Amino acid sequence: MSLHAQLSPEAQARLDSQRRTSTITSLIIALLVMALVAVILLIISIQFKKEDIPTIVSYSAGSESDENLEVRKVNTNTQRKPSSPSSSMAKVIASTAATPTAIPVPEIDVPTPSTNFGDGDDFGSGWGDGGDGAGGGFGNIPVAMKKRCSLSDRLSRLDANGGTKECEDAVVNALRWFKETQNKDGSWCDDKKIAMTSLALLAYLGHCETAQSEEFGESVFSAITFLVNKSMKNNGKLADDFKDRHWCYEHSIAVYALAEAYTLCVKSFGENIPNLKESVQASGQFMINSQHKGGGWDYDYDEDGQRGGDTSIVGWHVQALKACKHTGIEFNNVTKCARLALDYMESKQGSSGAIGYTNTKPRADQDGTTLAAVGALCFQMWDKSSHSVPRKACKLINKEMKLVWEGPDSDLYGHYYAAQAMINYGGDYWKKYNKLFRDQTLANQDKDGSFKPVNTNGKGKIVAVGASFKDNNGFGKHYRTALATMMLEVYYRFLPASQKTGG
Repeated sequence: MSLHAQLSPEAQARLDSQRRTSTITSLIIALLVMALVAVILLIISIQFKKEDIPTIVSYSAGSESDENLEVRKVNTNTQRKPSSPSSSMAKVIASTAATPTAIPVPEIDVPTPSTNFGDGDDFGSGWGDGGDGAGGGFGNIPVAMKKRCSLSDRLSRLDANGGTKECEDAVVNALRWFKETQNKDGSWCDDKKIAMTSLALLAYLGHCETAQSEEFGESVFSAITFLVNKSMKNNGKLADDFKDRHWCYEHSIAVYALAEAYTLCVKSFGENIPNLKESVQASGQFMINSQHKGGGWDYDYDEDGQRGGDTSIVGWHVQALKACKHTGIEFNNVTKCARLALDYMESKQGSSGAIGYTNTKPRADQDGTTLAAVGALCFQMWDKSSHSVPRKACKLINKEMKLVWEGPDSDLYGHYYAAQAMINYGGDYWKKYNKLFRDQTLANQDKDGSFKPVNTNGKGKIVAVGASFKDNNGFGKHYRTALATMMLEVYYRFLPASQKTGG
């Protein structure tokens, strides 16, 4: 006989209820655990996205838009080859000072200077990135910089603007010559190193060569770090010899090059170049603060002297000022500084459109076209292409300016400005000018990539504000090659926005 226990109906109902409650509770707990896991995974996913390695983009061949971009990874440490860094690079990279200067320098005594770099025939050249008005290139410089970085796009723009494949070949050959002649410390030449290094750097940047460029990256990086090191040591001042009263030329050229380097290498492509921003800010602000009360810039950065500066000096400073503006770095009084400078330039233009050196009358040995080109570009760069100054200046250039490589009319300084001003103006004026300078410039490049000396063949003095580019001695060959190279880059440094017929 066996005994069987049997639950009462009430007990069985309570047991079933407990089982249902337990099951529901388990399901709720499982759902909560799954939700928690999902939230954790989502947080991790978002965090990974934030920590993605940044990339930079450059236009792919023939691209006219932001589509189909070539992606290039950035080495945020900017590590160069072990054997590459020069002593100047090491000094710059080692500098971690919070202030704009790495090494304090005693106050500089500036005695009566040697005049071997001026005497009224001043050093100056300028290159520029076009104007925002008639030609419209400089105002859109970040776009223009990226657009010049594609070979096929450069060739397309060469063809559209009257250039040829030979122009591109000549530029590359010149850049290779610069690479071969660069000093170990990143500079060029034995004299006027700051200016000559800056000119070569501008030529590289004009071809979209940055610190990460395959063929020329070492040259670019070395040049930038050489200039940055000098700026950091000298409280933002840039020159070889501060006792030479003409050092304002070197400073403004170097500010132009450093600001352009920051905009292209750092702002556009995200490259990490130590102390570049600090150097641009210190050197650029010093230049702005040193403007003469009359609106120009003068020797020794004299701010209230009777001379008041000259249009040759002002041309470089206005270009450098615009380059500083494009960096996006904060500078004090940029707009006021530019307005005063353009007012100064306008005060030196005569009724013919010619611009004088320190007044409205060109010197007896000049026709006024050289400085007219300087003034025209200055106005174009600051959204003033429709102003009477550049219009009258370009009309004079169209009528009077000549270029004969072996003759008095071989002023590469003036023609470098004119090439920029005339492509900005566009139309028939540009077509005529392009025929004047392009083939002569190409025909006078030597096999090594440098450009042949200009001379007058005994027919008198070169009609120039400054003819330091004429010789093969010292920095003359380097200066001449830089000017000619940047003249041939004019086709893709600019983004013409309209075409005028002139008149």
